[in-house]
Amino acid sequence: MNGEVILVILIIIGLIGRSPIISTAACVLLIVKLVHLERFLPSIERRGLELGLLFLTFSVLVPFASERIGSKDMIGVVTSWPGILALSGGAIATYVNGKGLEMLKFDPQLIVGLVLGSIIGIVFLRGIPVGPLMAAGITAILLKLFTFIGNRFL
Repeated sequence: MNGEVILVILIIIGLIGRSPIISTAACVLLIVKLVHLERFLPSIERRGLELGLLFLTFSVLVPFASERIGSKDMIGVVTSWPGILALSGGAIATYVNGKGLEMLKFDPQLIVGLVLGSIIGIVFLRGIPVGPLMAAGITAILLKLFTFIGNRFL
């Protein structure tokens, strides 16, 4: 199956699965292919994740820049159980995302399973897509766990 057909299928799946990010990304890549700008695909692949993370970081830091979060709020984070748990959760999530990024760099074809799994989660579990890094991070942890168990008992 050629790339254009796969992108159209992903657009349809994204629409059915209510995932505008998948649909939009597939649309943009389809346009890049149809207007013969394939020479930019390696750059998009190489820098796309970095740009996505940059914009995600922008959105997370806006409350600080707009002063909706101040020093009083930051003190509350380290002096309350919910704040400490949120701090721990954020640290663990970024660690897992880092492992996911390492895995995607090492084994990029796993993105197919991550995308399909995300779509299944959206459609059948009413989930919200959080992106390939967290899914890849969870996959990396599961792979290590299954490898450990397999080596231990087989």
